[in-house]
Order: sequence, then C-alpha cells, then structure tokens
Amino acid sequence: MRPTRVLSNRPKLVEMFRKYIPEAALRKLDDRLPLDLFSELRPVTSLFVHLQLSADIISTAEVFEFLHSASRMLLEILSPHKGEVNKVLLCDKGCTFLCVFGLIGEKLPYKSLHALQSAVQIFNSFSTMFGGKKAVSVAVTSGMVFCGITGHPLRNEYTVLGQKVNLAARMMVRYPGLVSCDAATYAASRLPPYYFKELPERKMKGIIRPGTIYQYVGVTKASILDMSLTKERSEYAPLLGREKEIDLFVSCLKAYKDFGQSHILAFEGTMGSGKSHLLAELASLGQAAGHRVVAMELLEVNVRQSFSALRKLMAKALGLQDCELRSDKERVLQAKLEGIIEESSYCLLNGIFFVEFPVSDKVRKMCEPQRLMELHSTWAKVLEKVMGGEFGIFVIDNAHFIDPASWSIVSPVLQNVSSFMVMSLAPGYVRTEAFCKAAGDSAMSQNITYCHLDKLKSSAVVQKVCQDLGVVSISRDLARFLIQRSLGIPYYCEELLRCLRRNDMLLFHTRRRGEKAEGSWESLIATSSSSAGSDGRVCTIRPDVNLENTVLPVTLKEIALSQLDQLKPLKQTVLKYAAVIGPVFTTQLLLHVLPADMRHKVNCVLTMLVKDNILKWLKNTEVPEDVQDPTKRPGTSVQAESDVETPALRMTVVQQSGALAFRVVLLQEAAYQLWPKRQRVALHRTCAAFLERHAHKCKSCGQGEFVAFHRFAVTSTQDGGRCQGSADQGDSRSWETLVLAGEQLKRDRTHATEGRPVAKSEQTTEVPSKADGKDSGACSCECKAIVESVLVPLARHYMAMGDAARAFYYLLECAAAYLHVSNSDMALVKLNEAEVLRNSVDKKANVIARFEEATFFSLKGEVCYRMGRMELAKKMILEALSLLKRKFPRTTVGALVKSQVEKLQCAAYVARRAASLPQEARRKRLAWLLQQSCCLSLLEQLFSLEGTSSRQTFSRLAARMKANTDRAADSCRAADAHRRGGDELI
Repeated sequence: MRPTRVLSNRPKLVEMFRKYIPEAALRKLDDRLPLDLFSELRPVTSLFVHLQLSADIISTAEVFEFLHSASRMLLEILSPHKGEVNKVLLCDKGCTFLCVFGLIGEKLPYKSLHALQSAVQIFNSFSTMFGGKKAVSVAVTSGMVFCGITGHPLRNEYTVLGQKVNLAARMMVRYPGLVSCDAATYAASRLPPYYFKELPERKMKGIIRPGTIYQYVGVTKASILDMSLTKERSEYAPLLGREKEIDLFVSCLKAYKDFGQSHILAFEGTMGSGKSHLLAELASLGQAAGHRVVAMELLEVNVRQSFSALRKLMAKALGLQDCELRSDKERVLQAKLEGIIEESSYCLLNGIFFVEFPVSDKVRKMCEPQRLMELHSTWAKVLEKVMGGEFGIFVIDNAHFIDPASWSIVSPVLQNVSSFMVMSLAPGYVRTEAFCKAAGDSAMSQNITYCHLDKLKSSAVVQKVCQDLGVVSISRDLARFLIQRSLGIPYYCEELLRCLRRNDMLLFHTRRRGEKAEGSWESLIATSSSSAGSDGRVCTIRPDVNLENTVLPVTLKEIALSQLDQLKPLKQTVLKYAAVIGPVFTTQLLLHVLPADMRHKVNCVLTMLVKDNILKWLKNTEVPEDVQDPTKRPGTSVQAESDVETPALRMTVVQQSGALAFRVVLLQEAAYQLWPKRQRVALHRTCAAFLERHAHKCKSCGQGEFVAFHRFAVTSTQDGGRCQGSADQGDSRSWETLVLAGEQLKRDRTHATEGRPVAKSEQTTEVPSKADGKDSGACSCECKAIVESVLVPLARHYMAMGDAARAFYYLLECAAAYLHVSNSDMALVKLNEAEVLRNSVDKKANVIARFEEATFFSLKGEVCYRMGRMELAKKMILEALSLLKRKFPRTTVGALVKSQVEKLQCAAYVARRAASLPQEARRKRLAWLLQQSCCLSLLEQLFSLEGTSSRQTFSRLAARMKANTDRAADSCRAADAHRRGGDELI
C-alpha cells in the first residue's frame, strides 16, 4: 500500500520530507484484500495540531529536522491511544498534522477520551518545546466521516473526509493557543463538566451551525478532589429489574453488621448494564438505613495517576472536598489526623491534598526511597483511621480504574480493618480479573461476593421505557424494536429511545377507557399498534416512520465497531457483506454477493465467526439451538488454531449450505452502515436479483404470486435481474434454507415481546379470507417463512436502492402474503409502509400503476374486514372497484338498474374478445378480473352482515357481478390454455 500523502505548497520538498517522517506514521493496509473494501463510513475522532514555526528555523534542513522530531514526539503520544497520523501539511504559516482515532482495526472504547488526553499531552509537549503556548493549537471533533482510498489509481491515498474533519480544521484556526473540542466530543468523553470550559461562538468559513465549542482544561484541583457519583437515584422512579442485586446487598450488609468481618460486594457488568445506577441505588439505601456512605466514581484517566483513587476516597471521608481555602484543608487535616500520624509527617500530604505544611527536618533528611516508604506508611495509617473508625459503607464506581499505587495501600488495609465496600467492575481489566480470581479462592471467597449483572428481562425493558417516557403503555412495534436492539442493556435502551425522540419518531396521545375509534385508516393503525387497555398517556410510532430504516445512534455504533475492529480483516469483510443481506442470511445468498476470489474461504471464515459467538447456525427446531453458549467469551488464538484443524473444518464440509443469524443485531446494523452509498446500492441490487427467483408461494399453494397475476398487470416495473454464478445451482436447497431463515425471523418477531402484557385491543379476531377460496389457517405451507425471508427483504432492498415502484410492488406482495397466512397485524404494518411510500412519490411520475392502487385499497379493505371495521372496509373496497373500472352503485335505485345490466352480460362475447387478445394483454386482463372478483366477494359479505332489505339488494348485486366476473375470468383462462395448446402443436 502507498504511504500517507504529504501535502505541501513546495512540491520539491515532498520527497525529501518522506525521508524524515518515521515509517510507523505511514498507514499500512492489508494487501490481500481489494482497496475498495477499506472505503467505509465510520465514526472517528479527528485531531488537528497546528505548529507555528519559529523564526529561528530558516533553512530547509532545519525545517525537516524539526518535522522529524515533531513526528516522533507525536507518535510517542498517539501510539498508546491507538491514534494515527493521516496527513502532514507544510506551508509558510507553519506545520499542521491531522491525527485520527478509531480507524479500521485501531478502535478503542472511549476514543474521544483518548483523543482529549492525547491533545493535552501534545499541547503541553510542544508548548514546552516552543517556550510558549500561543504557537500551538489543537482541535478535536468526533463524528461520521468517509474513511477510504481517494485519488487516481496511480497516486491514491488513505484519508478521512467529512464535515467533522473540516470543523476541526476551522476550530484550530479560530481558537488558537488552546485545546478546543466540539459538543460531540464533549458528550462522548463522558467526563464531568469541570474538565471543560465553554468558549464564545465564532464564525467559521463553510460551517453553518458548529454547535457549542469547549476548551478542554484537563485535570484541575477540583477534578482531583471531586469524586461524587454522576448517577443520581430518582426519588420517583424505582430501579427496575435489579431486585436480586438489591436483596444481595441487604443480606451482605446485615451479615457485616452482625459479625463485623470485612466484606467486598463486587458487581461486574459490561458497559451500559446499569452498574452506576445500581450503586447509586445501593448508596441511597445505605443512607436511608442510617449508615455513613462514602461514594466515589473513577474515570479511565485516574488509572494513570498515582494515588488518585486513594486521594479521592480520603478527601471525601475527611470532608476536604467542601473546603475551598488551603487553610481550611490544613485545619481539617490537623483535627482529623491528630494522634494518628506524627506532626512531622504532615508535610508528606502537601502534594496530595494541595496544602502547605512546613517541611520537617526529619523528612528533609530522608532519601527518596525512605521518603516513599514513609509516605506509604502515612497513607496506611490515615486509611486505617478512615475505614476503621465509625461504621460506614464505601461505594466505588468503576473500581477497575483504581491505580496500582492506591491498590498497593488499600489491599493490605482491607485485610486488617473491618469494612464493607461495594464496587462495580467492567470485564477486560486487570483489576476485574484479580477480583474474579480472589472470589474463586476458597480462603477469600467468604470476604468477597462477586455478582455478574444479567441483562434485563423483556418486561423490565418495557417498564423502563414507559417510566422514562412517562406513559402507561407503548406500542407493540416499539417494544419489539427496543427489546431486540437493546439486548436487555439499559444504556442501549436509553440511547435508542433518545435517538427516536430526537428524530421526532414517537407520537404521544391520551386514551380513555371505552373511547370509540374513529372511522379512518389512521385511527385503525393507532388502535392496532397501541396497547391501550387502560386510561392514560400512551406512546406509539409515527405512521410515517419505518423502524427498520432507523439509523443506529453513534454511541451504540461506537460500541459495536470496537467489537468488530477486534476481528481480522477477512472476518470483517464477510460480516459487512452479510450485514447487507440482513440479521438472518443464507450461505447461498452470501456466496452470491461476495467477490469471486473470496468465496473459497467463506466456509472457514463462517466457522470461525460461529466459534467467536458472532454468528450462529440455524437448525430445524422450534427453538434454535446455538452452537455455543453466547455468555462464553471467544476462544484464544491457540484454541482457535487447534480447533480449526480438525472438528471445525470438518463441520464446514458438511454444513456448506444453511442459514445463519447474527447473535447481536447491533453488530449487523453497525457493519451495514459502514458501506458507502454507491457500494451499498449495488449490493442491494445483487441481493434483490437473487431473491426475486423465490418470490412466490410454496408448492402446496400453487407457486403463484400472492396478488394473482401481479407481474402481468404491472407493466411499468422492471423485471428483476437473473441470478448468476455458483449460487444459482440447487434451487431446492436455496428454497429450503430460505424457509429456515424465515422461520427464525418469524420467531424473532413473535417472541421479542415475550412476557409483555397484551391488551384486549391487540387481540384481533382473525377471519379466514374467502377470497382465497380456502381456509388460510388450514394450509400447512411454507408461505409464512417465505414472506419473512424473501418478500420483506425484497421490499427493503428496493427501498434502499431508491426504486419506489418495485418497493411498492413487494410491499403489496407482503401484505397479501400476510393475509394469506392469516396475520392481519403484519399486513396492516406493511400496508402502512406502502401508504407512506405512496404519499412520498410524485403522482405525476406515474410510478404506481392503477392496478396497484386498486390492489392497495383492496388489501386495506380485507384488513379492515378482518379487524371488525366493516364501514371502513366497505369504503376501501368501493374505492378499489372504482380504480378497477367496475363501479358499484351507492343507491338502491342504482343497484336495481345495475342488476338488470348485469343480467344482459353475454359470456360468448367475452370469450371471443378474450381469445382475440395477445397473451400478455390476456393475462393482464385476467389479473384485473381476479382482483375485481376478490373485491366483489368481500363486498357481498359486508352487505350480507347488515341484514336490512336494502343491504340484501346490494349483497345480491355484488354476488351477481362476481359471478359474471368469474365467468369472464374462466373464459380468459380457457382462451389462454387453448392458445398454449395451439403453440405446443405448432
């Protein structure tokens, strides 16, 4: 791969500069993969550093010598934080470096925090080098940018492009001599507000609304001594789903009070599992019980600051955080530590608590090792006083960030002093592994209780959402979306909910018990989607919103990408292609979309992804059995190498075709959003071409379209491309795997809200469709699975491609298929999506054919009929008949006249007319006739239910019109069969 491009207004100096820049600063890519696979959209943090060259640097050699040393200094600072130098710009005003955090394979959690820490180190180091801060400017921004190969094939570069990069460049110029950051970096760092200082707004070229700009001031005296919990317990909203952990805390606290033995209660959980909220709840419970609670929260920056955890703990216990003046701190320390340490040792606390006790002769005469030993002894005595005094509870949030120096003093004291400590830990840290190992030791297990925080149950997630929104209930589709995406992790649920509210996707309204629904399609959607069985405020999804197209919040995408970047490039590439297909995919379709030179590796890669608990094979069982327990961590590289040789590879030989699913939907969505738009559209087109071959009913249902002769009636839509390549072989096997994938999708949709109470308004009575000529519930077919794995993805693929006509076509097929399998709720959802699409297209463009307009209203009428909305169903069916050029009279006199006209219909004329039409026109006419017959059949049932004499007249008219329509349809079928027979004879 080519190195990072060096930009300069003096081109002759570029090659000379390449000799000076360190090789480690040049980004290397994997030669085994195509260049375009490294082009993607991903959230990164951009850091611009501008250095104003000194007037003493005049000659070219001095310039490059300076750049050489500056580059090395930058690399030393950036390397521990996984940052990279992407560009170096040299001009007469100075030198500018573009550094990027979060590129492919170099992503860390809290990358915004790492960028800010690097920015401060860079600012301080170069300020010292230049002898002044005005010569250095650093700007940090976070957001979505394009990362990939740009430029001519012979002179390309790997770069980052986007509005956030431009904003960092403008901030560097408009806010010189300091470290500035945007609001996104401020929020993503999750640092307390006193680490920042708001800057005045300034105009920046090309930036319309930059948002609030902050100065990052870093660690101050206030931040060193402050240690309060950032999460506060709500007095009005109880903590949901953590009853087991609260009971454990109460029992451990009671045992500690009764026996007086030291005890540590440690809660381990992933990021966002609610550890901080739980500790705030436990601290509040301890205070309510009359105990003294000392609570503190640590940050990642504290792990690199010696004695930071111990300083914060004792500052809180001694009450120093309330002292503003130095003299007040000295007075408190003398009062609290009198008789514990010698007066000559007070000066050892000067640099720790920012006091100025006189340096005693004893300390002045000590050498450095002796002074360090005396400091440790003093710390231990003070800590014993703090923890061994009156009974108290010590709460430490993020205890995995305890620095080694503090732990070397705290650990021995905990063994000698009776204390009760509650802490939270995150997996993957040295301190967490030490606690886990100590809890497993028989000698320490009595003093340490180690508890892993499980994910919230579905019912708890729904209760939390209702609590956060202030409503009594939420819609079923919103509950399903949040449960599937959040994985039971509270933070994920909060971020998803915040994204929905920020984008105005939620609709709030108040319902009253016994309130009558309005006779409109919008009221039917609201009634069906809401679980409003009781009075109060309810929340639903806006009718024009499709949750499947919701963009993943940047915060959750960061978490998913940090997991994705831990994989090798080949695994990432396969996952990116699979993500375009969907959360469930078949190996045949994956082979079809993958590049030809990668297909021979796919079986081995899929096996390794299954072993890493990223994917899972689907089996023909009611409840899918996972290959491996998802709670287990991925195997080590040694295990992977030993397993791939024998059992894993043998499995791939047998399991060459099948269906797989992402274990975590967020990972699939994050991988999907990495694709640039042009490549994404091309992949959607390839997927649609493959699936269109299977977009029909199963064998037991005749293998036709769900809307009879749909493709013949619509001439404006384009035919799907034929599937080519190795994936074409074995259509039966492709069909079987698609059925298996559809069963999994159906289970995911059905069981996502398991445990959620369903209101009576959601329990709709299904009425078998008589238009199909049989009981749909009695057909033991595979159509239920096919609609999930073929028709729904086809509509999604064409929506992503921007093809409104084909998307509307398959949305109607989806609705008709759901009615075919007696699922009125999902048919209503798909018709709502179709209406949103129909309202968004330009009517003058004739994107939607007249036949599809009629089918749209016909399906609406059948859904209304099955849900008991008879008047609305009648209105929809009459509109469909009008579009089908078969108007139905609205008055009794008109019905009598129409009946006489229908009696005069001549079947022989209709047959001769059908026989004279060409085959394509004949089948198109047949589609219109079958749709008319369906509407008239439903209209007959609607009028017959009313029972009045006038309505019975309309019912008989509908029956007579249907009989004539069926006779004409039979004539068209006979003519088509006769024509086919004649063609065969010829």
